[in-house]
Amino acid sequence: MDNWLRGYVLHRRAYRETSYIVDFFSFEAGRVSAVAKGIRNSKSDRKSLLQPFRPLRFQLTGKTDLKNVKLLEDNGNALVLHGKALFCALYLNEVINRILPQGLACEWMFERYQQALDSLVTSADLELTLREFEFSLLEEMGMLADWFSDGASGEPIREGAWYIYSAEQGYVLSQQLDHKYRIPGSALLALGEGTWSSEARRAAKLINRQALNVMLGGKPLKSRELFR
Repeated sequence: MDNWLRGYVLHRRAYRETSYIVDFFSFEAGRVSAVAKGIRNSKSDRKSLLQPFRPLRFQLTGKTDLKNVKLLEDNGNALVLHGKALFCALYLNEVINRILPQGLACEWMFERYQQALDSLVTSADLELTLREFEFSLLEEMGMLADWFSDGASGEPIREGAWYIYSAEQGYVLSQQLDHKYRIPGSALLALGEGTWSSEARRAAKLINRQALNVMLGGKPLKSRELFR
């Protein structure tokens, strides 16, 4: 992998005495991990570059899943994020790192990630940015269900009916009037049409929490603790 890659640091962690293991998200190769040798205790520019939300160019070497960082350079201005916007961005990084397969190029998802980061800087509607990114990730992973059809019966979603989300079938007519996770059909139809009413926003958060939990294997996200 001697070609230049463009991407961002998702996460880094200490490795041995002087190195880091760095998880990158790149346009050309998707999510990749590599050892950045000998820079952990240095004051070099390379160490300062290995920060999230900073566009980078880098070359990796090695034949195993865990590469080595060969070359690393700046590729633009680092995004300045504070408060809840920073917590949201850390959440995006953790979700990508936990869910996307390693070494699978997904240019479309990379572009959605960049758009989400830019939106976290410029938009006051952080919740909408998260929901739209989560939907993109579910679509990339083949987990975004049809908004307009009952996944069990094939019947059209009805505005006045209630549904539950199933990872296997999509949206299925709820047989329990008091089901904890039931979703109004009107909210599903609104989401399918791209209308973000307050009801649709509540439904989107509920749907995405369930769908992502399946892909996360039920293990909690550390970044969610920042919002408490």
